[in-house]
Amino acid sequence: MPASARQRCHAVLAGLVTLATAAVVSLAAPTPARAADTWTETGSDRADPLTESQGLTSVEVPANSPNRYTGIGTIPLGVSSRGWNHVGDPDASYDGYYIEPYQRDSGDSKMFRVQAPGGAWSEYVHTLSAGEALNNSWAAISPDGQWMLSGEWGTMTRLLVFPTPGVNPATSPSANLPQVSTVRLDHAVRDVQGCDFSGPTTLLCSSDDPEGSLFGLTKPLLRIDLSAAPNGTADVSGHVTALRQLPLRSSCSGTFEAEGIDYDRRSGTLRVIVVSPGFCVLTDSKTYKFSRG
Repeated sequence: MPASARQRCHAVLAGLVTLATAAVVSLAAPTPARAADTWTETGSDRADPLTESQGLTSVEVPANSPNRYTGIGTIPLGVSSRGWNHVGDPDASYDGYYIEPYQRDSGDSKMFRVQAPGGAWSEYVHTLSAGEALNNSWAAISPDGQWMLSGEWGTMTRLLVFPTPGVNPATSPSANLPQVSTVRLDHAVRDVQGCDFSGPTTLLCSSDDPEGSLFGLTKPLLRIDLSAAPNGTADVSGHVTALRQLPLRSSCSGTFEAEGIDYDRRSGTLRVIVVSPGFCVLTDSKTYKFSRG
């Protein structure tokens, strides 16, 4: 075979090998992560600074129940007089149990206040585990009702899992509410103020991150995709995605505060509280509404 023909043959063979290799690599490569949800703002309501500034949740049972909110003005005197002076973002199970998270300025415990569907209240105290932060910003009940997630302030790579107080038969007001497992996050989050399940293995969370160094934006709306539904016996992993920045609009300039979050599965409506800076905390703090798409 003439030299020129051999060269052309080698060039063709080399090209075929390159194409075949590329095809194999393409087939072997992992599937790209699912594209982030798009949540579009659809409206807003004024958030009262005393009674609607910390958290919110939709309540399915009893039927036609109004949405519930928390703020410093919703803390009963009998609770605050015992040192529980901060209430966070609440949640409600699909069968009507309502849970508020409480913290105090010092000590070694946090408290979850539970209202049963019949109206009776009870309190469940959790003694801090080694290294656990004192704050108690939010509670998120799993769709099956048996497990409750909570988080810690600051920069964290985990969420905490508890049996749902008042719902899970392993809980009692007279016994310590134990942490039973952990959600291990693949990306750090900062100052999470609320999370809510939007599906069996998906959380939507509001972050009050003032820096923006973790995701390239401040005050992000986050999605956390769990590797499995929490079951209280084994840790699960969580993949974190920043979806968008929460609205930061006010007549005043300064520092906004992202607060609690709620996803209503009946309407598909997502709501997030954003407290305005300075004097405008009184006038134009908002609960923003979003829909997917």
